[in-house]
Amino acid sequence: MSDLIANAFGTAAAVCSITSFAPQMIKIWKERDASSVSLKTYSLTVTCFVLWVVYGVLTQAWPVTFANAAALVMAAGVLTMKWRFKDGDPEDGRRS
Repeated sequence: MSDLIANAFGTAAAVCSITSFAPQMIKIWKERDASSVSLKTYSLTVTCFVLWVVYGVLTQAWPVTFANAAALVMAAGVLTMKWRFKDGDPEDGRRS
């Protein structure tokens, strides 16, 4: 029974980690403005998830690998939009 409980907590943690970036992504996309997003914070967050993925692969901890890989995609999405919409440019980040 303890494995079931541990897996339930692990699954809940993975889902929370992955989906925690969705509100920020949606806000940036709708407003086309990422000026309030910290470049340093999201750069560190992406680096953190890369390291977790590498750790997961090296230790063959596949739940850790997959959960952090999915969270990496979400955090990288926010970071990409930070560069694209860095000045709140309504023209999708393109300059005239």
